[in-house]
Order: sequence, then C-alpha cells, then structure tokens
Amino acid sequence: MEIILKYFPNITEKQKQQFAALYDLYKDWNAKINVISRKDIDNIYEHHVLHSLGIAQVIRFTPNTRIMDLGTGGGFPGIPLAILFPEVKFHLVDSIGKKVRVATEVANSIGLENVTFRHARAEEENQLFDFVVSRAVMPLPDLLKIIRKNIDKHQQNALPNGLICLKGGELENEVTLFKHKVAIYDLKDYFEEDFFETKKVVYAAP
Repeated sequence: MEIILKYFPNITEKQKQQFAALYDLYKDWNAKINVISRKDIDNIYEHHVLHSLGIAQVIRFTPNTRIMDLGTGGGFPGIPLAILFPEVKFHLVDSIGKKVRVATEVANSIGLENVTFRHARAEEENQLFDFVVSRAVMPLPDLLKIIRKNIDKHQQNALPNGLICLKGGELENEVTLFKHKVAIYDLKDYFEEDFFETKKVVYAAP
C-alpha cells in the first residue's frame, strides 16, 4: 500500500481505505477463482494496482469521462483507476464470466459507485466511450479494429479520444502501421521500481 502513497500522496482517506482493502479481497477471491498468478498475489500493489495507475501518469481524466476497460480480468486497470478517478465512469468488460464476478464483488466490497460490468466479448459491446483502456495482450492493430466502433467523436480531455493500453517489451512491430497515431510512454520515467523497466503505456488514436 505504501507504494501507492509514494506516487499518489494526495489521495483522500476514502481512497486510501479502498486501495488498502484490495489485498485481502483479491487474496480471498484468488483462492477460489484464479485471476492473478498465485505467486504474484503478494506483489499486487506494485505489479497490478500501481501498474494500472500508470495510465494516470499519462492522462488525468476529466469528470464524466466514459471509459471501457476491455479484457478487465479481475478488474485491472479498471478498478484502481475507478478508485483514483471517482467522477469518471468505468465499464469493465470481459469474456470470462467468473473473472467479471470477481471484479464485481471486489468493487461492491469497497463501495465503488462509478463502475458497471458486462460479461461479453469486445465485439458485442456497442456503447460509446471517450477511451478504451486495456491490459490485454492482443496486438494493437487487432484491438483498434475491434474498438473503433466504441470511440465517441465528442472530445473532453487533453488527449483525443482513443485507446490506452498497458504493454510490455518490444512494440516496434505492433506500432509500425500506426506511427502517426501512436504515442508510447515508458513507465520507468514515472516509477523507479525495476518491474517498470520494460513497461509502457501506449496511446493510439482510432
């Protein structure tokens, strides 16, 4: 939990309590439904929560921004972002029902009121959003193809509406086709822990 306060020292008491509750909740749910690698559960704040909040180092969403978290799994990056941005609306979508259940239960347990959930494939979701965020491993071109229909034309943030992904490793092949539309941010520029050495936030216009 200290690692969250290290980089986000100005969060409210309520946000501190919500972040602090995540470890026990995920540990408990993970014992029943595996949403985080069992050996990684002790690193939840660094590898999952702070990693999700890497998006907040690139953009601070304005109130009433609508965001879909695609392939949310157990709720990443959607739940940490929803805690950090209580005035932003998040819609968490995953094709695996039991993972959606975990994310829903965790959100309900900490009293998150700015999230909705859907058990569906990305192709089935037709609502409009300002941004789609994802920690999914799908290649960027494929992801863009699927979510293009979901991006609203109306702009209200510093970055134009689009896709924001958490990615790792070598991205050269993925972004070659989109050079003019893609911005890559190295998380090692924001977080000093070794884990973030190869981690990136990738923004792409649809």
